[in-house]
Amino acid sequence: MRVLGPDEPLGVPQLRRIAVAGGAGSGKSTLAQTLCEGLGVPYVALESFYLGPGWTVRDTWEAEVLDFLDGDVWAIEWQGEQVRDRMTARLDVLVWLDHPRALVMARVVIRTLKRRFGRGSKIAAGNVEGPLRTFFTDREHIVKMAWRYHPILRARVRQVIGEDRYPGLVVVRLRGQRQVNRWLRGPLSALLGGR
Repeated sequence: MRVLGPDEPLGVPQLRRIAVAGGAGSGKSTLAQTLCEGLGVPYVALESFYLGPGWTVRDTWEAEVLDFLDGDVWAIEWQGEQVRDRMTARLDVLVWLDHPRALVMARVVIRTLKRRFGRGSKIAAGNVEGPLRTFFTDREHIVKMAWRYHPILRARVRQVIGEDRYPGLVVVRLRGQRQVNRWLRGPLSALLGGR
């Protein structure tokens, strides 16, 4: 396993399967979509497998994600406790958006406000952000979860890096949007032939 920074060549002959790790507000869905465009494949958000109407969990989500992961070329968010190990085993590259907590919290608050007022990105299955007052009453409010899960996600990626289970995996660690932009313009663009 190799852990690279934003300016280091990926060192893989071909990019086929890539996942983006990061907490809520880190930009993992946006980056996964950008990667799909570069790979010339349709983007499918992991949450579209997982979420049903009314914030329910779809019964078939695990099987559908695993079927998706059987494909030859894809990019997706590195999520889903039940499928994460099998996803990681199929990866060529794991991009770790290891942004400072302040950055992701600012982003998740702004995104939550935009979604609440109908100006932000859509949520799978027609779900909508709850009223703003639920921040005070709901332990699972996205802003609270983003705060709690920031160190947990870091620990999960570090665990993968410390294991010998994925010897061919390349991990690209990006801290902040400037590093993301440098990586997109540099090593990724070089590998994809400027597509």
